[in-house]
Amino acid sequence: MTKLKIKRGDNVIITTGRKEIKGKTGEVIEVIRKENKDARVIVAGLNIVKRHTKPSAGNPQGGIVEKEASVHISNVMLIDPKTKKGTKVGYKMEGDKKVRISKSSGNTL
Repeated sequence: MTKLKIKRGDNVIITTGRKEIKGKTGEVIEVIRKENKDARVIVAGLNIVKRHTKPSAGNPQGGIVEKEASVHISNVMLIDPKTKKGTKVGYKMEGDKKVRISKSSGNTL
């Protein structure tokens, strides 16, 4: 599997997709790793979908539930804390630690 440059807790901007979510920002709740570069992320409060659920022990009422759906990892960019815009991610060695840096500003993330 390849190394992913976006982690849980990062602030990201959605670069492509439906016009309701394109350009919106949010925090990554979960990173879903799959084989062959098919990773997806779930962003808090974005890409809301409605799911019809049957009554069960956990949800005795059933009905329509709104929840966040995943977005492909290629459709999100990390937000640079300095410029508040999307940026590519690079790596740099600081001492004996490898840290993520913003390609646009050079700041550590």
